[in-house]
Amino acid sequence: MSFLPKALTVPIKSALSRWFASRAPKNDSATLNLRNVYIFFSREGMLFAVLLVITFIAGVNYGNNLVLGLCFYLVSVWLISFHVTFAHISGLHIRLLDVTMTQAGSPAWVTLQLDSKSRQPRRQLLFEFETSADRKNKADTDDQNAILITRLQGEKIIRLPVQTSNRGQFELPRLTIKTVYPLGIMRAWSYVYFARKAWVYPKPETFDWQAQYAIASMEDLPTGGQYRQGQDDFERLDNYIEGESLARVSWSHVARGQGMFTKHFADPVGHEQTLDYADMPAAHHEQKLAQLAHGALTLGQLGVPFQMRLPSDAPATAVMGDGEVFAQACLLRLAKAP
Repeated sequence: MSFLPKALTVPIKSALSRWFASRAPKNDSATLNLRNVYIFFSREGMLFAVLLVITFIAGVNYGNNLVLGLCFYLVSVWLISFHVTFAHISGLHIRLLDVTMTQAGSPAWVTLQLDSKSRQPRRQLLFEFETSADRKNKADTDDQNAILITRLQGEKIIRLPVQTSNRGQFELPRLTIKTVYPLGIMRAWSYVYFARKAWVYPKPETFDWQAQYAIASMEDLPTGGQYRQGQDDFERLDNYIEGESLARVSWSHVARGQGMFTKHFADPVGHEQTLDYADMPAAHHEQKLAQLAHGALTLGQLGVPFQMRLPSDAPATAVMGDGEVFAQACLLRLAKAP
């Protein structure tokens, strides 16, 4: 529709999108059939259609049976291509298996199961999620977001990326399946609208972690501990155990003949921590959530037990946990935060 004025193109595209959506209700499982499969000439096929018209007019105008025979032969090729292209995509079953949670600005990965009951393999099927107009201008977007299945028979699992932008609940764009097999004359395509939503947590934002939690770390140490925060964060000496790293041996004690001791250093985030929304140094709500996301990811990777408090949380509902699984649960809470 590039030949139409922009003022007319936008309403027409919007009306067509609503019509396509009305014929394919949202569902996490879809089967392509007569109701939701569409077919028309491809760009190359438009030239083929012009050739059909020219040969027909020339054959009738000049009464040339050879030209008319060529025209009827091309029509038969077009009809066969029409049938094969449509049948090639019709009957395909698609099921949504999983949608990953991701940070704002990064792609969420969608796992799909394709199931073909046809005895003949399907070829040259292109799968891609619709991309908004502003992202289409970015380089290599189409190549990164599309997967071409050269041969499909039986079941197959594929993963497709969907670009995200803002934190919160993310509605998956429509999935497009298309093919021009076998001759490239006709183009068959279908749209699938999934009901499942994806969750997008804030993009982690670093902050002065040491300054924020140094005091809390000292308070968490046992009474009478020898913790002294300095350049090396030295904590205590223990008797050397065979197999420990020699880099931690206190060689000054060895030189004085006092035996071998191992140095231990305090980790400023090595104790139980509380990630509190009110303690974040940022001034804006989204920045505070982004800093909480950074803290949850950092503590999850370190394996440090922690809990996270949001403004809507009651004090008694705080849950302590550790590890990356607990960190992912905290990121989900940040994605759902108002």
